[in-house]
Amino acid sequence: MSKESLQRVMSADKRPRRVLTLAFTGFTIAFAVWMMFGVLGVPIRKEFGLSPVQFSWLLAAATLGGALPRMLTGILTDKYGGRIVFTINLLIVVPALFLMLVVKSFPALLALAVWAGLAGNTFAVGIAWCSAWYPAERQGFALGVFGAGNVGASVTKFIGPPLLATVPAAGFFGGLIPGGWRFVAFIYIFLLIGMAIAIWMAAPKPDHKPGAGRSLVEMHKPLRHLRVWRFGLYYVAVFGAYVSLSLWLPRYYVDVYGLQLWLASLLTALYIFPASLLRPLGGWFSDRWGPRVVTKGAFAAMVLAGILLSMPGLIKSAIVFALLLFLIGVAMGVGKASVYRFIPDYYPRDVGAVGGLVGLLGAAGGIFLPLLFGYGEALTGIPEATWIILLVFNLLCLVWLQFADDRSLSREEIALRKVAFSTRRTEVAVPKG
Repeated sequence: MSKESLQRVMSADKRPRRVLTLAFTGFTIAFAVWMMFGVLGVPIRKEFGLSPVQFSWLLAAATLGGALPRMLTGILTDKYGGRIVFTINLLIVVPALFLMLVVKSFPALLALAVWAGLAGNTFAVGIAWCSAWYPAERQGFALGVFGAGNVGASVTKFIGPPLLATVPAAGFFGGLIPGGWRFVAFIYIFLLIGMAIAIWMAAPKPDHKPGAGRSLVEMHKPLRHLRVWRFGLYYVAVFGAYVSLSLWLPRYYVDVYGLQLWLASLLTALYIFPASLLRPLGGWFSDRWGPRVVTKGAFAAMVLAGILLSMPGLIKSAIVFALLLFLIGVAMGVGKASVYRFIPDYYPRDVGAVGGLVGLLGAAGGIFLPLLFGYGEALTGIPEATWIILLVFNLLCLVWLQFADDRSLSREEIALRKVAFSTRRTEVAVPKG
C-alpha cells in the first residue's frame, strides 16, 4: 500500500468520529434551544400572566416544532446527507429567536415557540447521519453517544437562573442587548450560527447518502409496518416523557415543594443528566444483549418508581422525590438508546425514514403529555396526576413489549444487516479525507 493510500485509509477511519462529534455538539446546542422554555417559561408565565393550562400549551408549542417534521428531515438526511440538512436545520431557527427578543403578545410567543422548536428536528438528522457512517455492530453505541446530546436540556437549567438573576431586566446599551429571559435567547442565536458554520466547514466530504437514488415512495414503505409504530410508542415512554418532565419539573418543584427556581432547576438537572448521558451505556448494552431485554428492564424500573410517585401525599420530601426521578432518568437514558437500537436491526436501509417517524412519535409525546399533566392536575386537584398518567402509559408499553413478536434476530438476519451497511454508501468508496 502506498503512503498516499495509507493516509486516505487513516483519514477515512477518523471521519465517522468527526461526524459523531459534530452531530453530538450540534444536537446538544439545538436541544438546549428546544427545551429552553422549561426554565424560561417560569419568568414568561409571570410576564404574560399565564394559567397552568396556558403554560402547558407554551411547552407543547415548542415541542410541536421539533416533532412533526422529524420523519421528513430523517428522509432528507438519507437522501441528501447530514452535512447540508443539519446546517440548514440550525440556521432556520435563528430568525425565530431574533423575533422572540421583541415579542409582546402570548399568541405571537406561541407561534415563535413552534418555530424555535424546529431545533428539535436535529435529532432525526443526527440519527440518520451517524447511522450512515457507522457499521451495524457499532451503531448502538454510536447512536447512544449522539443521543446523549439530550443533556442540552440541562444547559438552560444551569445558565438560565444565574443570568436571570444577574442580567438587568432592561438589558445593556439602552436595551440593544435585551435583558431578562430574552437574554438567554439572544445567546443561543450566536451558538446556533457558530455551530452551523462548524458543521458546514468541518463535516467530511463527500457525505454518505444511503437514500440517494431512491424514490420517496420507496423510502416510506417500512412505515406501513405496525412494528415501526410500536417502536414509536415505546419512544414516547422513554423520550416523550423525558421531554415533558424536563419542561414540567421546574414548575412542579416550585409549586409543590416551594423551592426557589435555581434549586428547582438544579434538581431537574439531576434527573436530566442520567436520562441523557447514559444513552451510550444503553446502546452498548443493546449491542451486547439485544434491545428487547434492555428496553424491558427500563420499562420495569419506571413502573416501580411510578407506583411510589403516584400515591397522593406519599413523597413529602423533595430529596426523596428527586432520587426517584434520578432512577427514572437512569431508566430513560438506557431505554432511549435501546429503543432506537431496534431500528438498524430491522430496517438497516431505512434508518432515516423509520428513525424519523419514531422520533416524531416520541417528540409528539412531549406535546400531548404536558397537556395531559395540566388537565389531569386541573381535573383531579392533585399534582400526582402527572405520575398516574405516566404509570399507566409505562405499564401499557411493558405489557405490549412482553407479548410482541420481535424476539432476537437470527444469525442470518444479523449477517444481512452487516451487509446492508455497505450497500448504503452510494458515493465514492475511498473518501477524500
